[in-house]
Amino acid sequence: MVKAAHIIMDSETLHMSRLRSVDCAAENTLHKQINRLQCQSSVASLMERNGCLEPKDIGVVGMPNSDTRGSHDETIQPATVYESTTDGNISNLRTEIVADGSAGFPREHQEGEPYKCQRQNNDRSLQDIFELQELFDDEDDDDSDWEPSQNGIISKKWFCTNCIMPNFEDVLHCDVCGEYKESEIVRHGFFASHFARGVNTHSESEELVTYQAHVGTSTRETALGNCTAVGFDERMLLHSEGEMKSHPHPERPDRLRAIIASLATAGIFPGKCFPIPAREITQDELLKVHSLEHIKSVELTSSMMSSYFTPDTYANEHSAHAARLAAGLCADLASEIMSGHAKNGFALVRPPGHHAGITQAMGFCLHNNAAVAVLAARVAGAKKVLIVDWDVHHGNGTQEIFDGDRSVLYISLHRHEEGRFYPGTGAADEVGIMGAEGYSVNVPWKCGGVGDDDYVFAFQHIVLPIASEFSPDLIVISAGFDAARGDPLGGCDVTPAGFGQMTNMLSGLCHGKLLVILEGGYNLRSISTSVTAVIKVLLGESSGCQMGGIVPSKQGLRTVMEVLKVQVKFWPILESSYNSLLPQWEALSFRAKNIQLNLARMLAARSKRG
Repeated sequence: MVKAAHIIMDSETLHMSRLRSVDCAAENTLHKQINRLQCQSSVASLMERNGCLEPKDIGVVGMPNSDTRGSHDETIQPATVYESTTDGNISNLRTEIVADGSAGFPREHQEGEPYKCQRQNNDRSLQDIFELQELFDDEDDDDSDWEPSQNGIISKKWFCTNCIMPNFEDVLHCDVCGEYKESEIVRHGFFASHFARGVNTHSESEELVTYQAHVGTSTRETALGNCTAVGFDERMLLHSEGEMKSHPHPERPDRLRAIIASLATAGIFPGKCFPIPAREITQDELLKVHSLEHIKSVELTSSMMSSYFTPDTYANEHSAHAARLAAGLCADLASEIMSGHAKNGFALVRPPGHHAGITQAMGFCLHNNAAVAVLAARVAGAKKVLIVDWDVHHGNGTQEIFDGDRSVLYISLHRHEEGRFYPGTGAADEVGIMGAEGYSVNVPWKCGGVGDDDYVFAFQHIVLPIASEFSPDLIVISAGFDAARGDPLGGCDVTPAGFGQMTNMLSGLCHGKLLVILEGGYNLRSISTSVTAVIKVLLGESSGCQMGGIVPSKQGLRTVMEVLKVQVKFWPILESSYNSLLPQWEALSFRAKNIQLNLARMLAARSKRG
């Protein structure tokens, strides 16, 4: 059911949607908390577990209530745009876009009717992190480890280029990730020094060929059949929040800048990869994925300098164009791979897409790039397509789009925490609908800190057996790198070698026809090293780190066993994995029960003595 999209133009609502400045006390509390946690705990761990920061990628707006979380048939809320007009004035009118996409007559706000920007359903944004002081323990109230500024002068702060976390002015290295205050990671990529300006052991080559020149001089004939194609266009860098609020937005242009700088310095792109020219996706192509109302609501932002679909899903006057370019590149890469002009490809695109559903932009995502690529591949001859989504957040939009489609198998590995981690969907029992049960496979991690062993273990026992049985013609990877070690939102521990290994494991299917599409990932060093590791596997220069003796964590094993128990009904090939792992799981469960029993006895004995 398609609902109307609304444009809210009200000074109060705009003010509420912005990330407000924090006071000195709150900043100090966060500073001490992060300093204690170091990199073992992300910013997300400072929040209540029902939001976990990512606003529908970061910010988590529209977090479902506990009684509706995980429901696939709940009504999708209309996209809401909070507008700041180009002349700086704020109108007090609310305008509706009716079902046919045309603007309706302005109407007054009705008494008792909530403004759309009022936070609903326990929404969480970056601002909430700074205001949730009750999450900190009593130790945070101890001011003995810092001295107030003299003469009432408030200490200034700077935001880390690498991870966007705040630091006091007199600190030279980020308390969270250790990055140097004046890091040149955006210029040099991960070759930039952690500790000073400039590079580490690698220096930039003389005058690397620019991307545009490489497009002009490369010939398709030299790349036919045995190349890795890369999709990138610098105009996607124009998509930005614009005016910085109290905290930089994680989904920022520097993400792509750091990746491109890393690949250029390494001589990978431009150089070893074949670039494809960018084009804008057409409305007809988008209509295969999204509703007309959704498409028009995104296009409407072209006339606004600053707008929001949710309090943390922003757009500016360039965002709609960037979203069309991103989707167009993904569609053309899929076609190139299916036609044999490229053996595989990587779409270095933004804004990301896997949270965007049929009718709604959310979680930093405007158009669903992976879904567009799948349908382009279908036009190019693919009968069956596998989507593997390893972004730390569940791709609720992608799952919604293909939920009843047996020609598309969607497998997602994500942090879930029983629905408390954004977006709250993606439980193991969400398996598909309308005769396509078993074609949605969710591996929902129960906690943060999940690393290489757990992911590779899940690939060995769930992903590869099901994928082999499905036998796809093309694999699309929704490659979010926010599960990477050091990411400020994900709180997990996957290394570049881990991402490379997962890519290598998938490359053995469907003759290596892989399309990797960039989704999330907000630590510049982590995302650029991980993307480089994946592209090296695509180029055949690396087979990934051959990991022997994979030992999952207890929670990782528990998740895998629960998924196997659900999916074995649809994929009998999983029965052997389930039976082989059952003794190991029962032994762990028995040991845990004994520990609990002994603990209970000890507490009971202590109670009697007391």
